[in-house]
Amino acid sequence: MRKYLFNGAVIGAVTSSWGIVQATRNGPRDWRLALMWLGWGISLTLAITAVRDEARERALEK
Repeated sequence: MRKYLFNGAVIGAVTSSWGIVQATRNGPRDWRLALMWLGWGISLTLAITAVRDEARERALEK
């Protein structure tokens, strides 16, 4: 679990959600908001997948 919490890509994806949360609170709710959340979800998924793949590669090297 620590490998996910301290990874720069995951931290970046999680902190980027702050702007989307603010846009959800204050902005209009239209198709652009849905695309922002979709893009954030994709970036978080890619970051988690990258960490998982990196951990698998390290395990195979041993």
